Amino acid sequence: MKRTLGVCYYPEHWPEAQWTKDAARMAALGLTWVRIGEFAWTRMEPEPGRYDWGWLDRAIQTLGKHGLKVVLGTPTATPPRWMIDRHPDMLAVDKEGRPRGFGSRRHYDFSHRGYRAECAKIVTAMAERYGRNPVVAAWQTDNEYACHSTTRSYSPAATAAFRDWLAQKYQSPDALNRAWGNVFWSMDYSDFNQIGLPNLTVTEPNPAHVMDFRRFASDEVVSFNRLQTEIIRKHSPYPIAHNYMGAVTEFDHYATGADLDIASWDSYPLGFLVDRVPATPEHKRRFVRQGDPDFQAFHHDLYRAVGRGRWWIMEQQPGPVNWAPYNADPLPGMARLWAWEAFAHGAEAVCYFRWRQAPFAQEQMHAGLLRPDSVAAPAFAEAGEVAKELAAMPEVGTCKADAALVFDYASEWAWETQPQGRGFSHLWLAFQMYRGLRRLGLNVDVLPPDTADLSAYKLVLAPGVCTLSDPLKAALRAYKGTAILGPRTNAKTPDFATPVPLPPALPGLEVVVARAESLPPDVPVPLAQGGNLWHWREVLEGHATVTEVAEDGCPALVSAGKLHYLGGWPDDEALTRILNRACTAEGIETDPLPEGLRLRDTATHRFLFNYNPVPVEWDGVTIPAAGVHWTKL
Repeated sequence: MKRTLGVCYYPEHWPEAQWTKDAARMAALGLTWVRIGEFAWTRMEPEPGRYDWGWLDRAIQTLGKHGLKVVLGTPTATPPRWMIDRHPDMLAVDKEGRPRGFGSRRHYDFSHRGYRAECAKIVTAMAERYGRNPVVAAWQTDNEYACHSTTRSYSPAATAAFRDWLAQKYQSPDALNRAWGNVFWSMDYSDFNQIGLPNLTVTEPNPAHVMDFRRFASDEVVSFNRLQTEIIRKHSPYPIAHNYMGAVTEFDHYATGADLDIASWDSYPLGFLVDRVPATPEHKRRFVRQGDPDFQAFHHDLYRAVGRGRWWIMEQQPGPVNWAPYNADPLPGMARLWAWEAFAHGAEAVCYFRWRQAPFAQEQMHAGLLRPDSVAAPAFAEAGEVAKELAAMPEVGTCKADAALVFDYASEWAWETQPQGRGFSHLWLAFQMYRGLRRLGLNVDVLPPDTADLSAYKLVLAPGVCTLSDPLKAALRAYKGTAILGPRTNAKTPDFATPVPLPPALPGLEVVVARAESLPPDVPVPLAQGGNLWHWREVLEGHATVTEVAEDGCPALVSAGKLHYLGGWPDDEALTRILNRACTAEGIETDPLPEGLRLRDTATHRFLFNYNPVPVEWDGVTIPAAGVHWTKL
């Protein structure tokens, strides 16, 4: 499939006389896609039931005349003020019981059925009007589900919907009481209507209650998204996407993605480095203008899995953003590097956010390809350079990876619910494993937790998967390659209890986690072969072969054939040794890379990406700072 570039555009923000000039300039730059509409509800429906499509008709027509294709967004992330008058109880309520007000965006509750009905009306009207317009060649539902902590609401609407969800799942209060262990602290219920939401309790709520609320909240996002996709599909043959975000795990993206054709995500490497990536101050200083060398790639591969092979960047950072604690300017070349890295991981399209920097409202400090005065910003030329390179580059596709990593949204919820140690996270444990594989120069596929066949891979990592699914258990039993699981893998039942027999309960691996300890960051557990376990260490008992041992004599990594269990969170030195040993055993060729240099093989080319602020020499090639180098395989 041909790789293309695009941009996010807001015709409602600019004089109509400017649209033709903008469209011509976009086409001349080499762009293909233009996303519009996702925040324009008040312009589409200024009053309840009165639609104004004229401006949108003309905007789409103008873009189409210049050979551009439109991604049309449904505007449900920004309900108009009149909507609040019609449904004053549609506003979400935060964990402290405070309604979240109008005046920004995402001011709605996924569980409010009246608001869902309003969404169905506007989406139906849009789909009927534009569903077969050949310029509108793709759709986007809503915008950035979960942004601004809006997945979980503690409102009356959410309470009623949660009770119904529980009644359908458990059928009786007695069954719920048994599953949750409500005999503890006399928490039994005799009626589903007695059950509240797990907030404002004196101390921590029952973790099984919390986990069911997390599952329910995720299901609400899935059903809200499905409401829109089902309407669009009745009227349009074109693909549907949603734009996910980085390090956002509040809902199950795999489940949401099942109703979509394309997974896309919004890539803001500099903001994410400051705001979301757990790293040392030294690391953040080194990459402050480039972003973390692995964070974007991890999400590229994750969303490739969510999209079942089809994925885009719907918003790519072109310059300083406005929302992070500090907002650096990208190093020259990074807007090009970020785009090429996405394409090397299989992206079909990379769309820059946004065309022109807004001179008003909340995002006026967020850079675009153009300044507010329409003068080209630095990324404009870099986008044009990528467009020319894409035109000259033969078709490339993803290639088979030797290594795979299982990532599970429910496991992230589980360890947030019961971390047992500050900062324990399935996401960041998985990310460290991914980073370890990337540092060895490997391609990595991310797999969902219900994967039923692992035979395509020589090495599989499943760190911290809370509850192994039956398909994954069967896949592990049949697997002939090397598998590394743990820590905390299979540590909970589906009802969030400690299982007996004790975890990890892996067939053929005679080991149990007798107890576990969490430790402050400055109290590492040294390993006899070098490096440390940190943050989390399990005491392993049994007759499995000990492969790694702590200096205090406690096994750290145990094995049965090619199945390995890791009883702690390894630091980089220990992880590199463990991964190297596994790669050697499986005959996987590694290319250990210098700090900040990353490699990606496609079906036809080898790409090198230099995230460093200085040139790097590797394999006889000098890659400039923020540079991209490729060779044909």
